[in-house]
Amino acid sequence: MKIRIVGTGLIGTSFALALAQKGHELDLFDLNKENEAIARDLVGRAVSANPSTDPEIVIIATPVHLVLPTLLDEFSCYPEARFIDISGLKSNLLLEVGRIPGLNARFLGTHPMAGRESVGPTSARGDLFEGRAWIVTPSSQTSPDLLEVVRHLVESTGATVFELEPELHDEQIALISHLPQVVSSLLGGELVERGSDELTLAGAGLRDTTRLAGSSPELWSHLLTLNAHELRPLLESFKESIDKLIDHLNEGDIDGVRAFMEAGNQGRAKIPGKHGGKVREYHLLPIVIEDKPGQLSKIFQECERAGVNVEDLQIEHSPGQETGLITLSLSASDAQILHSHLTKAGWLAHNPRTA
Repeated sequence: MKIRIVGTGLIGTSFALALAQKGHELDLFDLNKENEAIARDLVGRAVSANPSTDPEIVIIATPVHLVLPTLLDEFSCYPEARFIDISGLKSNLLLEVGRIPGLNARFLGTHPMAGRESVGPTSARGDLFEGRAWIVTPSSQTSPDLLEVVRHLVESTGATVFELEPELHDEQIALISHLPQVVSSLLGGELVERGSDELTLAGAGLRDTTRLAGSSPELWSHLLTLNAHELRPLLESFKESIDKLIDHLNEGDIDGVRAFMEAGNQGRAKIPGKHGGKVREYHLLPIVIEDKPGQLSKIFQECERAGVNVEDLQIEHSPGQETGLITLSLSASDAQILHSHLTKAGWLAHNPRTA
């Protein structure tokens, strides 16, 4: 297809990279010409030297507050094209588009649930959407043909399509995306006045929890403000939980603190697995290996011989150490099969444990 992408930030360029692998003819445009140049070089030969004057699909990949004016500009230039956006809010956008004759049937709101805390085309990845959810929010006016075309494009990137009402989208995004961003930024903000000596001992817990605090202030200030009506009640509830914890601590109420921690355990356990499916309970298989080339490759060859599927792995190794530890995540049955297989083959495989 002939596809025009307006906006060459992280998501727009990542989408371009994924579509280029499928043989589409692309035209990239950005008001930031440095970003556009980087994106064009990254995408390479899929970017047409002579962009089509009649693109079949126009993808609006700008920040959320620029989507509507950009969409109107593109519609005036390419009235026969079909349009999608990939921004993080949908209700107001769909309301505005629904008032524009000719555009309402040609537009579909979408939102890939993928991203990174770093922004711009230099952070783009062609596999960014692999295994991720991609929400579409069709209206009653959306053309069924457009919905089918977009579904095909999205699934070609490795993402899974979920269809939601625009209002429900904004409500759920406030919980699963906007609230985590606020919590991470709040924690990061608490570190501003701390001296470097106080942070010297910071480990993975602080780094992991503040990862989202590295996100773009420009992008997120618009998202949080435009979705304030959905975010505000969540923040009020969060504030009440903090106040209760403070009361428990003031009273030395260990049972209350324990209940606070247990609620966190229970909530986290409800987060689904891939594509919204049930969380799989993996077993972890530790394997001590020698520090020499080819060991990881050999382990995967053993996995193939044993007929097991590895879901994830973790490597622990310090410079100068003669051994390293590889921990494989597998299903319970595969963990037992591989443990037996590796032990018989002479590997230092230890008993699997639950994750």
